[in-house]
Amino acid sequence: MNDSNIQDIPAIHLEIVRKSEEVGFTMPSDLYIGTLLKTLISSKPGGKFLELGTGIGLSLSWMIDGMDAASQLITVDNDPELIAIAKQYFENDKRIAIRCEDGTDWIKSYQGGKFDLVFADAWPGKYSEIDEILELIKVGGFYVIDDMTTQPNWPESHDKNVDRLVSYLENRADFNLTKMDWSTGLIIAVKTDKK
Repeated sequence: MNDSNIQDIPAIHLEIVRKSEEVGFTMPSDLYIGTLLKTLISSKPGGKFLELGTGIGLSLSWMIDGMDAASQLITVDNDPELIAIAKQYFENDKRIAIRCEDGTDWIKSYQGGKFDLVFADAWPGKYSEIDEILELIKVGGFYVIDDMTTQPNWPESHDKNVDRLVSYLENRADFNLTKMDWSTGLIIAVKTDKK
C-alpha cells in the first residue's frame, strides 16, 4: 500500500504538514496511524478520547475527523510552541480540550471519566504511568501505541523499553492485544472485564 491509496485525508491535514515543514517539526505521525485512529474512533459514537502527545496536531486531525458531534477529546503535550500551533487549528472546536501540561502530572491529577480510546504517543502513558492510564480505559475501549518497531530517532537502548512494555501488556489478563508489523509498528489493545 502506498500513500496515494489513502482516502479521506482530513482537509486540515495538508496545512498542518506544511506548517510542520515550516517550523522544522521532525516527528510527524504516519498517515496509516491516522487512518487507523479515525476508523477506531468512528466505532465509538458519543465517545470520550485521549491523546497523549499532541505534537503539532497531525494525528489529532485524523482523530477529530472520526468523531461525531457528541464526542469529546482531550489532547495533552508539554511543548508550549507545538500546543500553540495545534490551538490555531483546533481551539474553536468545542469537542476538543487542548492541554499544555506535563503528561505525567496530567495523568496523576486527572479526575474525570474513563476513555473509549487512548492514543499514547508520548513517554507518559506508554513507558511511565502505564498502570494509571490503562485504568482509565473503559471495558471495550482501545489502547493504541505506535513506534513499536525500531525508528531512526530512537536513543540508544530504547529497544529494551519497548520490549519491557510489550511483555507487560502481553501479561495483562484484562487486555486483549494485537501486535502489528505495519506502519511504525502498532499495538492495539482492548480492555476486557477479566481480572
